[in-house]
Amino acid sequence: MAVQQEVTADWMRQPEVLGTAVGIDASGNTSLVVYVDQEASKAGEVIRNLPRAIRGVNVQAELTDKFRSMAKPGGGTSHTAKQTPPIQLGTSGGWRYDLANGYCCGGTLGSLVLIGGQQHILSNYHVFEADIVSGGNSRVAQTGDPIVQPGLIDINCTAANGQDVATLVKKSSLPGSNVDCSVAQVIPGMVNSSGAILEIGTISATTANAALNQAVKKSGRTTGLTHSSISGLNATISVAYDNECAGGAAFTKTFTGQIVIANKGSRFLNSGDSGSLMVEDVTTNPRAVGLLFAGSSSTAIANPIGQVLSFLNATMVGN
Repeated sequence: MAVQQEVTADWMRQPEVLGTAVGIDASGNTSLVVYVDQEASKAGEVIRNLPRAIRGVNVQAELTDKFRSMAKPGGGTSHTAKQTPPIQLGTSGGWRYDLANGYCCGGTLGSLVLIGGQQHILSNYHVFEADIVSGGNSRVAQTGDPIVQPGLIDINCTAANGQDVATLVKKSSLPGSNVDCSVAQVIPGMVNSSGAILEIGTISATTANAALNQAVKKSGRTTGLTHSSISGLNATISVAYDNECAGGAAFTKTFTGQIVIANKGSRFLNSGDSGSLMVEDVTTNPRAVGLLFAGSSSTAIANPIGQVLSFLNATMVGN
């Protein structure tokens, strides 16, 4: 991590470099991973110019497409059905008015947290409150706005086909903080009070720190229940955000201290899975590890759950 800190800022001045992390190489040794934009014309040149090692730490390049927030429509259909209340989480959902520019969007209602004695649904900023211009729908996200299940993308872009399950409590985590999170206060009777997540069940009220090669799983709107392992720690990555559903560029955020998860072929995380809670891959009462929010077709990114809960002054709902 000390070597990473020395070189990351300089390397990321190159537009081809999307981020760095501490990982493990093919021989099982700790290494410095450099994520390089595979679509960049100078990607090969950048990789050739990287040192093979720095102060005894191996350097390995990993080609990837750009990291993106994952709340737009995806190719899967898992966990998109309208549930009979009280609903379980790990399901399709989103801001009731997430319709603009000829598109509707959505993400995942990830888990339950407790804030000030009240239960709230946890998801991402870019799922619940990223509409910051009146633009294509003549409104912006505000505290008190309904959160629906399923998300608009799964109910023909018509909110009346879904159900209001919570009300937005705008936290504005981005662009100022190091987490992509948002919460909505549960409407009484609409959400399972145990915090049960589809295909995972109830989780622990305690959390776990991430570790290299740690087995993890998540339940999300698009790919359902998926399993993977942690491939990088302390990642610095750059993610671009839109100002509303299918809108223009709002800002690009560089996150630090993030968790990297193997995502070959987008099989662990795909568009629409944003907001999913990543937990230990154990059968009973798994502990939360991170909040998934971005990725590429080979790599997924999560905020450490401790950072998320600290920003929100929240605790997990669980056993």
